[in-house]
Amino acid sequence: MPQTFTRKSLAASIVFASAVSVGVTATAETPENAPLEEVVVTSQLREATQLETPTSVSVLDEKVIEARGAHNLEQLLNLAPNVNFSSGASRGRFVQIRGIGERSQFIDPVNPSVGLLIDGIDFTGLGLAASTLDIDQVEILRGPQGTVYGANALAGLITMTSNAPTDTPFARVSAEVAEYGSHTVSAVSSGPLSDKLGYRIAVQNQQSDGYIKNRFLDRDDTNNIDESVVRGKLRYQASDDLQLDFSLLHLDIDNGYDVFTLDNSRNTLSDAPGWDRQDTLAGAVSSLWTGSDLFSVKSVLSVASSDTEYGYDEDWVYADFHPWGYTSTDNYLRDRDNVSADVRFISTEQTRLFGDSTRWVAGLYLRDEEESLERNTTFTSQFDTQNTALYGQFNTELTDRLTLITGLRFEQRTADYADSLAVDSSTDEDLWGGNVTLEFSTADNTLIYATVSRGYKAGGVNGRIISASESNAQIGSDVFTFDTEHMLNYELGLKGSWLEDRLQAQVAAFYQDRSDVQAKQSIFDPDNFSFDDFLANAAGGNTTGLEIETSYQASNKLRLFATAGWLNAEFEDFISTSHVDARNDNTGEVSPLNLDGRDLAHAPNYQFFTGAEYALTANLTARLEVEGKDDFYFSNSHSAKSTAYELVNARLTYRGDDWDLSLWGRNLTDETIYTRGFYFSNQFGNNPANNYAPEAYYQLGEPRVAGVSASYTF
Repeated sequence: MPQTFTRKSLAASIVFASAVSVGVTATAETPENAPLEEVVVTSQLREATQLETPTSVSVLDEKVIEARGAHNLEQLLNLAPNVNFSSGASRGRFVQIRGIGERSQFIDPVNPSVGLLIDGIDFTGLGLAASTLDIDQVEILRGPQGTVYGANALAGLITMTSNAPTDTPFARVSAEVAEYGSHTVSAVSSGPLSDKLGYRIAVQNQQSDGYIKNRFLDRDDTNNIDESVVRGKLRYQASDDLQLDFSLLHLDIDNGYDVFTLDNSRNTLSDAPGWDRQDTLAGAVSSLWTGSDLFSVKSVLSVASSDTEYGYDEDWVYADFHPWGYTSTDNYLRDRDNVSADVRFISTEQTRLFGDSTRWVAGLYLRDEEESLERNTTFTSQFDTQNTALYGQFNTELTDRLTLITGLRFEQRTADYADSLAVDSSTDEDLWGGNVTLEFSTADNTLIYATVSRGYKAGGVNGRIISASESNAQIGSDVFTFDTEHMLNYELGLKGSWLEDRLQAQVAAFYQDRSDVQAKQSIFDPDNFSFDDFLANAAGGNTTGLEIETSYQASNKLRLFATAGWLNAEFEDFISTSHVDARNDNTGEVSPLNLDGRDLAHAPNYQFFTGAEYALTANLTARLEVEGKDDFYFSNSHSAKSTAYELVNARLTYRGDDWDLSLWGRNLTDETIYTRGFYFSNQFGNNPANNYAPEAYYQLGEPRVAGVSASYTF
């Protein structure tokens, strides 16, 4: 689209009002000058409203999820500024916040940069688990969460909380039908079982043929979606002082994976299309005890077992397509089991410190995870980690309006790695992070805050790369292991509510200084005709950015909303030893390439989301959205880029007394979106039709899709 449209859309996203964090829907029954709803953030050490939380956070509630028509977290991420994701699978399973985050996982274990918690259960690195079925609230915290979560939240943290059991009986059934053979059915039931015990259960099955046509097999379902989710909760009020919540989640996901083509179209030629599967059983017990005048205790004990399988047709075509007979498939069976416990002591008014000026929180965190991998039945590995952390935070009221918040976390982490190629490695690290925040509350419901926070991500080992180094001179001993990464985050923010709470806004400006940046690289192995990925430390990196979210109830019928993010995330003094653009097409050798000042992968310079909801009648509401994103590099190992885009989405909803019906469409202008990309050099071309010339290949995002959704409440 013309550049002028991009500028206008970005400007409109800043001028218009309404953050996606507010779930109010305008109707003709909304009182004139009605205030916007108050949103509570639960993922910090102390619960507080969004406008009282001194950090950059997006909160997406159940009404936003419904209006978006989202079935998975990936369909919500564009609503939050400076948040991106990568595919390379059936869904966007890997998240980047402010340009930091993993983009894929193949052979080696990954130390995640973005944490993911669902009802207190740790699903970090398992984005397929992020179903929005019966989810009450999604919170996306940007910036290092060194005090709250530690080693797996260098870039930020995402928490998803499902709805609690209701005090009165409740049941709802929902259905959706859309193009490409898509259909979804779900049901929710909730209510009391006794005076002290309540339940809630939700089930869903989603089916879709996907947006790919396999011309060789004459099938249109090789990139299908087939996902079943069961979510349950019990709430037991054991006494006036003790509340227990039991959560259970079961996932049965059997998605296809068949997306890459030689002409970057939606018509594949693979004879062995792949899959993206996950079978998960997980549960958690959360408790809140308030039986002491000295402190309350919040705790979460969770367990999760996930068996995943990820495979694909590595040559993308059928046998004998290549004149020299090349054909290959790749498959990864990865099983992950983890147990985590978090116990938190929270002060009461009676135990304030330093002349009753200071509230405190102290906690203990334990996490044990085992991850096993089998690749193509020829390679196996085992990666086990244990994390133990002590953390605490002081909130000190310096004056009636000025508060100093100090947090600190000490974490001890051990990691053991072993594989079938006789690689054996053990690491033991002592890590620390924290934050110092000064917040000032004005008389007109405005919060101004300044924060310095420190985050960290543990070091590790490039397992299989060690054995490969004996036969591949391009891989040096300096990449056998990689060091711990650290980051200092400097953030200045403003949040407020004005015009009788009809206008809400939050703005955050930040600068992030990273040291020993863990940057993914890859080396082409001519003996096996494949790429071997590994992590290496860049000298550093810095990120400057701005995030804006606004919310405006313009009238009893009209609500406006917008978010915008600007980002400049760059490497410092990084010499890449595997950049495809520096490969000698005759010898295949790679010359070092200076990437100093180059943008990080998956770090678009801008993105925005804006729109409006208008009540046409007392029952009929129209919603229009525009979202956009700048282009960005797909990898640190080549220069292939996405294209900038703007999408238009619309939804028309009629609400009756007990039912609702929606007509909706996404990507109405049928824009081409790239969600993953690779660049092949002369040494690893893929298309004999052009004599294996160097070129880029892309995974395409969702095309124009229209559908109908309905629900009935008993």
